[in-house]
Amino acid sequence: MKRLHLCILLMLPIYLFGQRPLPIFNDRKIINAHSTETLLKRKLDFRVAHRFGDLLGDDGGWSSFYGLETARDVLIGFDYGATDNLMLGINRTKGAGPLRMLINAYFKYKLAGQNNTSENPMAVSILGMSTISTMPSSDDISAVNNFPLFAHRMIYHVQMMVAKRFSDRLSLQFNAGYTHRNFVALNDINYVINVGLAGRLRISKRLALLVDLNYPLRFQDVDFDATVPLGLGLEWMTGGGHVFQVNFTNSGGLSETDYLVNTQSRWDEGQFRLGFTISRQFKL
Repeated sequence: MKRLHLCILLMLPIYLFGQRPLPIFNDRKIINAHSTETLLKRKLDFRVAHRFGDLLGDDGGWSSFYGLETARDVLIGFDYGATDNLMLGINRTKGAGPLRMLINAYFKYKLAGQNNTSENPMAVSILGMSTISTMPSSDDISAVNNFPLFAHRMIYHVQMMVAKRFSDRLSLQFNAGYTHRNFVALNDINYVINVGLAGRLRISKRLALLVDLNYPLRFQDVDFDATVPLGLGLEWMTGGGHVFQVNFTNSGGLSETDYLVNTQSRWDEGQFRLGFTISRQFKL
């Protein structure tokens, strides 16, 4: 009995002050949006993602084998846990908007993690991203890739995510962000503000349903028919550090600096596409 009391006494400070944050999402990205999750210290995540062409509509159907013969965007990259709360990442995307050949570098910092105490009822993270287009410069002065200055190749994005795990099955997230492009077409504006919602519903030990949407806002009249990027997906935890996700979304781009400012595809016109993400973690 004395040993039991001693063990309880030794474990009490760990319980009160050393609780690990609850995992709210299994991955650092939900479908289109980043989640509040970060990698643990010295963990490396290798990631490959793909977005095909329109499943239906004028550009889909049998002529493109329902979009499988055309690729809207492709991503390959790495995330690294510098600390348990700070994650650094870099990836290359093909790009689905007017700017292509994108290199995206970013950091994500977890300000607070949810635990079972009333002090931290939610998780809060911030994301900062810088994107550079490496596509060749055009001689057409009206083209968005004319690039009069090197700085015109740059796009910046900042975002805050707030998430809560309500039960073992249900997690929800709200996010808000700001995207700034140094060079845009004459009929557009440099900034876009976005607000979004996302959720995860676990249906078994390894399977979960995912949904996210992000609403882009331009507070000026522009000649741009923007739509809401909406994604629906199925997440499969395969064990051993693997996460596999298959999804459907009207977003063509894979990075925030692309899909938040360029999405024009519409679900009701069949302009949505199949996508997948494969993630593998390593301990360094």
